[in-house]
This record gives sequence, structure tokens and C-alpha cells, in this order.
Amino acid sequence: MNSTTRTTQFSVLDRSRTREGHPEAAALRDTVALARRVEELGYHRFWVSEHHSVPGVAGSAPTVLAAAVAAATSRIRVGTGGVMLPNHRPLVVAEQFGVLESLFPGRIDMGLGRSVGFTGGIRRALGTDKDATEDFGAQLAELIGYFTGEQTAHPQVHARPAEGLRIPAFVLATGAGARIAAAAGLALVIGDVRGRQRMLDAVDGYREDFRPSPLWERPYVVVSGTVAVADSEAAARRLLLPEARSLAHSRTHGVFPPLRPAEDGPAATAGMSDRERGFYEDALRGHVHGTEEQVADALGTLIDRSGADEVLVTTSTYDRAALTESYERLARVAGLTVPDPRV
Repeated sequence: MNSTTRTTQFSVLDRSRTREGHPEAAALRDTVALARRVEELGYHRFWVSEHHSVPGVAGSAPTVLAAAVAAATSRIRVGTGGVMLPNHRPLVVAEQFGVLESLFPGRIDMGLGRSVGFTGGIRRALGTDKDATEDFGAQLAELIGYFTGEQTAHPQVHARPAEGLRIPAFVLATGAGARIAAAAGLALVIGDVRGRQRMLDAVDGYREDFRPSPLWERPYVVVSGTVAVADSEAAARRLLLPEARSLAHSRTHGVFPPLRPAEDGPAATAGMSDRERGFYEDALRGHVHGTEEQVADALGTLIDRSGADEVLVTTSTYDRAALTESYERLARVAGLTVPDPRV
């Protein structure tokens, strides 16, 4: 792997995906167990996600789960990827992260997104609607103001114990979100789900428009995506199959199901309509997967082109042992080392 990649941080986002035949509680315990292992491997951060009323995801309360992860680990940074700000009042989010940072000083990250509920029913239950994303910039400014003591929306209100704390804030974004992150002076987390070139253009625009803030003095880019590493390209691709099938099902049935064991050949698409099969094939494209050598080359190219400061790996699969092995192999690819606790 080239020198650019060796200076890039590597981190993990686990979405607490549920698995067919396993209780939802097991997904949360799996997340905590994975956090312990990736800390041992030398990864920089471990993040958890927010999803509501989704059968295939157990992680519905990211700050609660982040607290469990932080309590079970000792060095790795812990955060959210992310808290969906339109679903919450900024004051409450500031208070939650203030508590986390107070309990685990110097280890907490605040990843923020602007997605709303998956369906109209979920959005109504959360007390929000599709248009709530349009206020994201103002919600972000109010939230950050609670930490800096400069928020003007409610000048007599103070977030305790958040005020005065400096928690790194990240915006999970596409092109439009990248512009918001730049204007707010926050770090950017971006994937290439809409195409590699569109992602690179958004990153360039973010760097050009970035305004320094009390939380970030310079642009900071985190590229996120699926990375699967195994002893063969076929074995690595097999790790991608359960999530691809689940995504295809959600696009055609409106329900995001738990992960099923991987199936090869015709069995992988048995029972699928032509439309669902098309979504399945699309879901398998664009990911970094293969042997350690293949992944090293692919990541080196991605990091060189994007200038990423960090890679956030978001892989989900049914076989948790194979997933852990993939992260172990990726740690070798990235040249990760475990920090000396005496330093």
C-alpha cells in the first residue's frame, strides 16, 4: 500500500444489522463485541447508527448504544454515524453528547445526518416530515451553539453539561450536505453511492468552501463505504451478498429485512422478480472487495483521488465471524498498530 494510505485513519461504523434466526438483542451485543475487537486491532473510531422501526436494524438509539460501546472499550473514539438531527431537538442532542463527553472525555464524536423516517408512519411517530431536512443548516447551527455558548435561537437556554465542551462534529452528507458542512466548518463524511465522480466533485467543493470553526480549523474528509477482505475475491464478494439481497428486497417490497445467510449461484436470486434482481446486481457494484492485495490497490487509488483524511468502513453481512476476519485483514492492509496504553 502506498504512503498516502498509510497516513490515513481507518474507522468502523456498525449498523447493528439483525440476522434471520437471531433475536434483535443479539445484534446490539454483536456491535459491542465488534467494537472491542476493532479497538484491539488499532482502528481509530467506532460509530453506531440511527434507524427507526426498521426490521433489519436494531440500532434505534445511537447515543445510548454509543455509551455502551464506550463503557466496553478504553481507547477507541466512539460516536454516531449518525444522529439524524431532524428527528430530535438540538438542545436534547447537545445534552446527550455533553453527558457522553463528560463520562468518556476525549473519546466522543458527534456524527450528524439529516435523514428522516423511512415511511410516512414513522415520520409521524417521530413528529417530523419530509420537509424537516430543509431546516438542517439552522438545526446544526443551533446545536453547535449550545456547545460554544453562542446559539441565538434560545439565548436564555444553556445545554448542561455540553456548554464549553469541544466535541468533534461530522456531517454525513451527499453533495448538498457537503455544502452545509463547509459553511458550518465541520468535518465531512461522504460515500460514493451516487457515483465516484460525484463524490469527488462534492469533496472538492467542500474543501473550496470550507470556513474554519471552533470545532475544525481545516477541512476534514472521511470517505465511507463497504470494504470486504478475504482470502479470495470470491469469498470477499460472498460477504456482500446478504446486504445486497436485503437492499433489493427493500427497494421492491418497502421493507428492509434481517440479513439471511449468503447463497451462491442461482440460489442467490431465486424467487426474485426481474426488477428485484436488477436492484440486487446494482447493490453489489461499487464496493471495495477482494484479497488483501486487491483491496490495498483499490483503497490506495480511492485515497489518492479523494485526498481522504480517513476511511470509514460500513460493511454488514450475516456471518459475523467472517466480518471480524475481514476487519482483521483490513487492519493488516492499512498497517494499523495498537496504541501503547502506557503512552
